[in-house]
Amino acid sequence: MTMQQLKGGVRPLYRAARNHLDRLSLKRRIAHAPRPLRLVIGAGRTSQPGWIATNIQQLNVLVPADWRRYFRGPTVDALLAEHVWEHLTLDEGLAAARLCFAYLRPGGYLRLAVPDGLHPDPAYREHVRPQGSGPGADDHKVLYTYRSLGALLARAGFSVEALEYFDETGVFHHRPWEPDDGLIRRSLRYDPRNQDGRPTYTSLLVDARKGPAAS
Repeated sequence: MTMQQLKGGVRPLYRAARNHLDRLSLKRRIAHAPRPLRLVIGAGRTSQPGWIATNIQQLNVLVPADWRRYFRGPTVDALLAEHVWEHLTLDEGLAAARLCFAYLRPGGYLRLAVPDGLHPDPAYREHVRPQGSGPGADDHKVLYTYRSLGALLARAGFSVEALEYFDETGVFHHRPWEPDDGLIRRSLRYDPRNQDGRPTYTSLLVDARKGPAAS
């Protein structure tokens, strides 16, 4: 066996062991987390105070068994996903939203940001469209508008409030939102490309809320 073959056999074992340890670590953090229990989906290397960062190796938003590994029923207070849903097909996006809904407490919410398909700048749309020119766009599956994303989340059971978005006429709409409730970096206030106050690079940003339990 060559050294290259040996390395090729060891790497999958190392990744599997690493992922197993990461899942155990996440399970402990969730078990000992103070309330409210708030998770970031697809956090990458980012972190936020008061939020537990997760990535696909630990919690695949599409895999029911991953959710069951950490949660016994609807126990999550808030979920945050910035530029994740565009990497899912429409069917996958709906399935993921339904799993989020199932594990959120009544009154809990999913704060979701995706590239905005109604952004009036052609360069922006070329950057973010499926198979577009921007980083990661070769894996983008859907370019949402506020209407299509709202409809998808409503099908999953959520009531939806759009916080930042362009409409069909190219007008930008913005409602105040608290970063402590989930910071979206690619947004009007927090993306440095918008320092002049103009929405040069923004996201379609919504809060999707699970209604209270029936009395």
